[in-house]
Amino acid sequence: MTTTLPVNASAACGVADWPAPAPAPVPAKSVYTECIEEENKHKWIESEKAGYDLGEGCIQRWVEKHWMGYLRARWVEHLQGKCFWVELDRGDFGLLEREFKEHKELLDTILDQLKTGKENLLVLLWAINAQIPTETVISILKALDVNSRRLVHRFEKQR
Repeated sequence: MTTTLPVNASAACGVADWPAPAPAPVPAKSVYTECIEEENKHKWIESEKAGYDLGEGCIQRWVEKHWMGYLRARWVEHLQGKCFWVELDRGDFGLLEREFKEHKELLDTILDQLKTGKENLLVLLWAINAQIPTETVISILKALDVNSRRLVHRFEKQR
């Protein structure tokens, strides 16, 4: 015999008082280790197209073309608390969830622009053109501090 409980039965049974389930653990990864995988995928695809192994030069071209965008996307994941990247500042992990909950939609739009490689000035110009209050945009951009979050790739010269 099957018994069905009324809709509000969970509250009557005390289920509503149960603590929320713990969030799934966030993965911890290395930007450099994951980057090597991306480089090797790129080299394999390009070598297959060419019909021969393109070697380290292919990886260097990937670095020149994609490293900054790759790094920026990982940095945004770190700031959002989606993935803990060990080379990035521990204090920045989940920063956006802590600081800008009330501006989530605006924050997501700004992050989408930054992920595509736009710099602060272009984001600010977008806000002006869209008639979005620049004070909020500037406070978000200051907290993100895009230009201070640079890691050097092994093929790049130390500056």
